[in-house]
This record gives sequence, C-alpha cells and structure tokens, in this order.
Amino acid sequence: MAKIINMPRLSDTMTEGVVATWLKKVGDTVKEGDILAEIETDKATMEFESFDSGTLLHIGIQEGESAPVDSLLAIIGKEGEDISDLLKGGSSAKTEEKEAPKKEESSKEETPKEENSKTEESKPKASAEIPAGVKVVTMPRLSDTMTDGTVATWLKKIGDTVKEGDILAEIETDKATMEFESFNSGTLLYIGVQEGQSAPVDSVLAIIGPEGTDVSGIAENYSKGGEAPKAEKTETKSEEAKPSSENKEETTTSTESTGRIFASPLARQIAKDKGINLSQVKGSGENGRIVKSDVENFTPSAAPQKATQSENISQPAAAIQPFVPAGESYSEEVKNSQMRKTIARRLSESKFTAPHYYLTIEVAMDEAMKSRAIINTVPDTKVSFNDMVVKACAMALKKHPRVNTQWKDDVTVINHHVNIGVAVAVEDGLVVPVLKFTDQMNLSQIGSSVKDLAGRAKNKKLQPAEMEGSTFTVSNLGMFGITEFTSIINQPNSAILSVGAIIEKPVVRNGQIVVGNTMKVTLACDHRTVDGATGAQFLQTLRTYLENPVTMLA
Repeated sequence: MAKIINMPRLSDTMTEGVVATWLKKVGDTVKEGDILAEIETDKATMEFESFDSGTLLHIGIQEGESAPVDSLLAIIGKEGEDISDLLKGGSSAKTEEKEAPKKEESSKEETPKEENSKTEESKPKASAEIPAGVKVVTMPRLSDTMTDGTVATWLKKIGDTVKEGDILAEIETDKATMEFESFNSGTLLYIGVQEGQSAPVDSVLAIIGPEGTDVSGIAENYSKGGEAPKAEKTETKSEEAKPSSENKEETTTSTESTGRIFASPLARQIAKDKGINLSQVKGSGENGRIVKSDVENFTPSAAPQKATQSENISQPAAAIQPFVPAGESYSEEVKNSQMRKTIARRLSESKFTAPHYYLTIEVAMDEAMKSRAIINTVPDTKVSFNDMVVKACAMALKKHPRVNTQWKDDVTVINHHVNIGVAVAVEDGLVVPVLKFTDQMNLSQIGSSVKDLAGRAKNKKLQPAEMEGSTFTVSNLGMFGITEFTSIINQPNSAILSVGAIIEKPVVRNGQIVVGNTMKVTLACDHRTVDGATGAQFLQTLRTYLENPVTMLA
C-alpha cells in the first residue's frame, strides 16, 4: 500500500521547510534508509532519509519551494500503484475551495455588471468634461513622505469667492498642519473632502470656477479615478499658446504687476526667520511660486543686480551653487530564507515578551592576555579570549544559579546544569550552537568545540540536537572592533552576555595613570527571573575570574 511522506519537523522551532535538492526522482526505487532529499530548515540544511521502501510515485514539493510542516512531501508505494485517492485527499479539497471562490467571483462580477447597466440606463449621464474656467484642486503633497492628508479646517465654504493666493484650508499631513493656498481665482463650487476626513494625495479636494457652473459630473468622474476631460486639454493648449515671454514676465515681475509675492506658508516662515527678502528670491514652483527649497538655497549674492552695476563692478566671487541631486534610485528585494524568518519571529517574541534590562561592567584584561599567551605556547593548543569568557561564565553560573533559569507562567526553572550557547554569524543570519555541560570542560576543550561547531554552522551541517538545550548565551562582536553593545535574550534563557573588543587605553591604578587593556561586557537580563542585584553579583564574579584567570583553576 502506498505511503504518504509529510514534510518533517527537523527542529523544535521549524514551522515550514524548503526542499533544497531531491536525490530521488519519480519512478526511482527507494530503500529504507536512502536519502530522499535535502531540506532547508530555519537553522540548517539537513538530509532527510526514507523510513519506507518502494517506488517514488509522487513528489509534492518541487526543489526551491517551501511548505508547512506535515504537508504532502512525497508518496512511496508499489510501481504502477494507483494513488489518485491519496492525491485527492490532499488536493481535492483545495481544488474545490479554489473553484468555489471562482464561481462566487464570477457571479459577483455578473451582478455588479447588471446593476451598473441598470443604473446607467436609469440615470442620465452627467457631463464629465471640464467647462472653460473650471479648475479641479487635488489633495497636495505637502511633505516628501505624505501619502494622504486630513482637512483640519476649511477657511472657505461653497459659494465663496476665492482669489489667487487665498488660504483655502488647513491640511494636516504626517508631519504638521499647514495652510494650503489657492493658485486660482473664481467661486468655490465643490468640496470633495469634509473637515476631519482624510483622502489620498491627488484625490479631489475642491473645484473652483465661474459661479453657477454645474460640476457634479466632474466630481463623480474624478472620484472614480477618471482621466482629465478633453475640455481641460483644450484650455491648457490655449494657455500654452501664449508667448513664453509672457510667462517669464509673470514669474519675474509678479511683485511689480500684482504687488503680491507668491510663496508657500512654510517658505514665508523660513524667510522671516532668516531675514530674507522674498522679492529677491526666484521661485521654482508652479507659476513661479517660491517654495521651501528656494529660500533654503538662497544666498544674497545670488540676488538679481542692475545691469549698470554688473557692468561697472568687477566679476564678483562665484556663489556656492546649491546641490542638485542626480543619479538613479536603485533597490532590490531578496527573498527571506527560513532562517531569517525564524530569527525575526523568535527575536520579536523575546523582545516584546521578556522585560529586558542591561548591566555593563569594564574588565581589566591584562592578566587574561598574559595567561592566554602562556597557554598558547603549549603545542596544538589555541585558546581565544572568547573561550576564556565562556569558561568564566560557566563557573559564574554555578555560583549564581538564578541567572541560569527559564521563565514559565507558573514556575521558574532553575537549571543546575550549564549549557552555554555561542552565537555564530552565518550567511543567512545567526545560529547558536550549544556546549553541553560547559562547566566541566577545560579551556582547550571549549576552544576546539567552538571551532568545530562554528565551522559546521557556516556550512549548514549542524544537527538540531546541537542547537537545543542552552541555559545561557554568549555573543561576541569584539573581533569586529565593537567596544560595547546589547543583545536580545535568546529564549527561553533568562540572560545573554554581550562581549566587546579589548581596548588599550589610559587607566588609573594605585593612584597612577598607566596604560591598560580593558573590555566591556553587557549582561541583558529578563527581569521576571533575574533581579538587578542578582545580575550585578554575577558580573562581579565574572570579573574576578577574567581579571585573575588562575582563579578558574582553583
């Protein structure tokens, strides 16, 4: 009889797996113990062997695809065996579910079409073309991060006369509440966003035009995301037909002809604060309007000068030109690996459930450096400072078991065994191999074990059992020159030690300033299990071991 093989749970935190490679294909003979596939978990890529013999009849998950734990991975049975019932059991329900929505969707689609046709037949079509003189005002983008805006206050109401430069409304953005002025004159015919309501950028805010103009069709058209009507295009063309010289004159002589300077409220405020005369500032906005960047980049030397002055005065020093961004924005999306997803989930759970607090001390490392140099003179021995920290932590945990704990809702688990996890950076993120019974290991054994586990971690060859059961964690970034940092607790541990670099600097000893070597370590604690005094006592003991390594031999 055919046998269904499901996606296995290869680690305690695994929720889904990715088939990296199939080592068997459909039709191949499979024996008990044969490797079927390599499966990428949240921690490593592992070989998955078959517990059944027969012929591989079906592959449910292709290479590179991911699937939840216990989903259909493969089917093994006798050659030529009918497995249609097994496939239906796993896929028929899904197929029916998919078909059902399709039918519902189709029926839903038909209904609106019928309703729309009826509505269109019953209602006369409103004119969507923009009459001459009518202007649609859209929700402005008042900040670089603004996606929608809220109308805080309307300063004009329907029927009011609006002049160019009048403040229409106060609009609340994601950063501030700003005045929004009109660039057009006429009568306020329509308000698209009421006070207190929000709307996306470029949606209809208001319509301005000649008094008595019917704009109901225009508002409806724009609310549905319709394109600008033809009438507006004609009007635009007629405006464009005006000589370009007139536009230039309007921009440069706006103050002289109308007596009014066109500038945004923010630009006016900045100019007032800096004592800048806006009449000397050339606007880069619509219709020569002065905006924030114009004021910020303005320099007095850039002000226009009379021709007679420029002729008689020698060439002035060149003004600092404002920076003009150039180039192409570029970004890419990288698919999150199973490891990356699990790291994100586990660390989020830890940070938002465990009340973290941090304790930092500075340790004198001069004696540790001397001891390490002596130890490494022994043939075939290579001990790192991290190995010494791990050993010191193991011994300190035996004296302070409250740090070697786990929080559960009804009890606190005090571990009397010491299993220290050592954080190792790999290509896809971070893994934490565990040294079992670390307190019983000597420095050489710790060094060789860490080296072996770290090497296999980077090659994704660690077994799940080698990453489980930690009671405390050490994270070291000193090799990257990081002097001090804080880590997120590796659940279900109650604490994690962050180890910085050894720094040579002046220190005070016996009232004298001398050159010393120090290292900062930070203990992150779960306040549910480890009180401040308990964490401080642990660090004091740790410092004693590191500053006097010979005490670790006592």
